[in-house]
Amino acid sequence: MLKIAVIGAGYWGKNIVRNFYELGVLHTVCDSKTELLDVIRKNYTNIEITSSFEALFKNPEIRAIAIATPAVSHYNIAKEALKAGKDVFVEKPLSLTVKEGEELVYLAKQKNRILMVGHLLHYHQAIKKLKELISTGELGKVQYIYSNRLNIGKLRTEENILWSFAPHDISVILMLLEEEPVSVAAFGGDYLNKGIYDTTMTTLEFRNGVKGHIFVSWLHPFKEQKLVVVGSKAMAVFDDVSKEKLFLYPHKIEWKEGKIPVAKKADYQIINIGSGEPLKEELSHFIECVMDRKRPRTDGAEGLRVLKILEAAEKGLLKSKHDNGKKSSPEYSVHESAYVDKDVEIGEGTSIWHFSHVLKGSTIGKNCKIGQNVVIGPNAVIGKNVKIQNNISVYEGVTLEDNVFCGPSMVFTNVFNPRSEIPRMKELKETLVKQGATIGANATIVCGNTIGRYAFIGAGAVVTKDVPDYGLVMGNPAKLSGWICRCGVKLKSAGKKNKIGCETCGNTYRLNRGKLEVVEEGQ
Repeated sequence: MLKIAVIGAGYWGKNIVRNFYELGVLHTVCDSKTELLDVIRKNYTNIEITSSFEALFKNPEIRAIAIATPAVSHYNIAKEALKAGKDVFVEKPLSLTVKEGEELVYLAKQKNRILMVGHLLHYHQAIKKLKELISTGELGKVQYIYSNRLNIGKLRTEENILWSFAPHDISVILMLLEEEPVSVAAFGGDYLNKGIYDTTMTTLEFRNGVKGHIFVSWLHPFKEQKLVVVGSKAMAVFDDVSKEKLFLYPHKIEWKEGKIPVAKKADYQIINIGSGEPLKEELSHFIECVMDRKRPRTDGAEGLRVLKILEAAEKGLLKSKHDNGKKSSPEYSVHESAYVDKDVEIGEGTSIWHFSHVLKGSTIGKNCKIGQNVVIGPNAVIGKNVKIQNNISVYEGVTLEDNVFCGPSMVFTNVFNPRSEIPRMKELKETLVKQGATIGANATIVCGNTIGRYAFIGAGAVVTKDVPDYGLVMGNPAKLSGWICRCGVKLKSAGKKNKIGCETCGNTYRLNRGKLEVVEEGQ
């Protein structure tokens, strides 16, 4: 006899518990909250109760695990269950990243285990009938499809509305159209908790010309769950809140004088559908797949397709946030994978490349080039025409004047004696890099020092004290090893009257008490 354990007995998990119990396969219920387990213990007999899901993986009597925990934990629990040789049913979404989803799908295949995702609407009688209307051509050619999933109710803080509400509708649209979109875009608003979107609009475009959108919100005055399919012959509406779930509107479009479209409305028809609780059918299907080793309708691969669209929509949200904020100006460019906080000033002609982050309060001048994986700020100051190569952090307390060059992977610090357990952000020591200076790759600038105008820091050098204007320093700790011209060419030794001339550009300098001063600039 098949025995299944359920992990998570809360908001939705209690419904899964009830159905598995009624289907006669419930063995154990696991939850970390004792008050939830007390309710389960009171309502169900002859089942096990535990707060340790690790114990479930070691129990040979339990063949399958159903996961109804918060989305952030789906990946880790599903992974351990699959590694333990259990078949797995996991509520949507499969995980929170495509990479994690791919790992779960691969692991299920490697272990020859069933992996099924709780995309409930696939098992709804109205959605099955809607699929039939499309397949038989009763709607004609599908032209547009959209859904509204709106409510005022449970607000999440660990996942945004996109990941909480949209997976159902994405999954159904993919199933109805039998293809994946060629483009995905999204925008939304985070009104209650910054970074946690409360409302989003996702738009999809498919290769066959069909377009659609998915509007989800938990800041809506009433509950609405509708999916609308617009075809060339008729329109269908799935209304999950209504008593009658599926409606057909055989409206027609006539063309007056061959060029003016006129809508000819017709009375709607209620489409009869079968009875039955979708969740019970979904879980019955899982039981059948476990017993007969069948591939689920909503298997891991199907869940992974939904994840890819969710992840693309998430990127769209970040892009739209840039577009509505700092990236709205055509005067500078920010790559879609980069992130720019509010209260940031960016000058005309500046470009910010892949995976970089500019934190609040920072200022970047005109015509700067910010490479990949660069972090700036908060409150950092960067002048004009500055080039910051890949993998660099310009922390608070660092100021780069005009025309500074920072080589790949060089390092700034802003605290002299950091300790993880002792906060020292009030002890920041400022670092100033003056105009035209160059810092070589992998060099380290210890905080509290000043790099002089047009100084040159050799690759890998560790700067522990001030560097004079035009000074060339190398080594660990860095030591003055010569002088360098504004044009970047090393100067020869001083001649008469301590003068040094650059043979490349013609600039002339004078060495005066350990400092280099410009005497004359060449052409």
